[in-house]
Amino acid sequence: MKISKILALLVLPGTMALSGCLSIMAAMEEEIVARDQQIEELQKSVAADVPVPTNVILIVGDGMGVAQVYSSVVAQRGNNSAFLRFPYSGFSRTYSRNKYRTDSAAGGTALTTGHKVDNQHVNWGADSARYNTIFDDAKRQGMSTGFVVTSSVLDATPASTYGHVPYRKMFDTLSLQMAQCQHNVMIGGGRKYFLKENRKDGLSPLDTLAKRGYTVVNTLDSMTRFGGEKLVALLYEGDPLTAPARGNVLTQSAKKAIAMLSRNPKGFALMIEGSQIDWACHNNDTAYLRAEMADFEEMLHAVLDYAQADGNTLVIVTADHETGGVTLPSGDIEKGENEVKFLWGSHTGCMVPVFAMGPGAHYFSGIQENTDIPSKIRWLMQL
Repeated sequence: MKISKILALLVLPGTMALSGCLSIMAAMEEEIVARDQQIEELQKSVAADVPVPTNVILIVGDGMGVAQVYSSVVAQRGNNSAFLRFPYSGFSRTYSRNKYRTDSAAGGTALTTGHKVDNQHVNWGADSARYNTIFDDAKRQGMSTGFVVTSSVLDATPASTYGHVPYRKMFDTLSLQMAQCQHNVMIGGGRKYFLKENRKDGLSPLDTLAKRGYTVVNTLDSMTRFGGEKLVALLYEGDPLTAPARGNVLTQSAKKAIAMLSRNPKGFALMIEGSQIDWACHNNDTAYLRAEMADFEEMLHAVLDYAQADGNTLVIVTADHETGGVTLPSGDIEKGENEVKFLWGSHTGCMVPVFAMGPGAHYFSGIQENTDIPSKIRWLMQL
């Protein structure tokens, strides 16, 4: 056989194979294009049917896992619990960028920005990137914003609504950033960090707030009587009192914030935190935990009453992480009693619950990343 014929026989199958592969690839490309078009059309049709909330209230139970929630459901004798009013629920995965167990800084950042960051970082990426929050986005749309907490206003979770620092305890920096932020209402403790005599830099964030038109109040009565547009309520020198010693400050503060922010016809975005659920679990203190959860329940009822009456408010309740490794080995629902045991005094890597009510609430069902929550809020509210 001549060499030319041998070469032809060798080349022919390869050519045929190559031709066949090209045909298959072309067919696959056509199929992918067609599928992409179908997905785009489906997304458009779904998007057209998605209700757009006017307002969003993101509620964080710091350190609140499934056991903490169910302990409260039992304490409320089941049917009285605010958690049972939510039509949709799911779970959030809480790990941070660099740790299996997140802290509140990275956990808060994930919930407000949609980015995983290293522990201790507040809205601060590994490359020193500063991440925008859903509250920044809401402001750009002309909405009103704010937060209410039972901690210092400079603690990690409230700071994640306005701050950008590589270390969560940079309180002098955070107080200056808060004094320059765009929130309409900010309520919590930590007044001592704003006083010039207590600061290393000799600056006065209170003067900055006053120049920017904020009224700063120090008492609950002054807060409830305030009728203006820009409020900072620093109700405690340091951290707020524990429940029940502080009374219903959380509920009153939440109501005040909603009353102020809801004046804006363009809507509002509000973050509320039950901060000391976490502290109770760090202390392995059952009585403390029960009191904080009861206080949280009272606030939830008030918020849900507003949302149901309004009809255009999306309410999401979740946690930044679980604390204490809480278990409930025994109990009695009829008596409202349960036994609470703690694994240890720090955070765990467990998933945490997510509850939702209002327009678009069903999108928060299932297992999701904590970063999915602000992404879904942005999509639903067209931020």
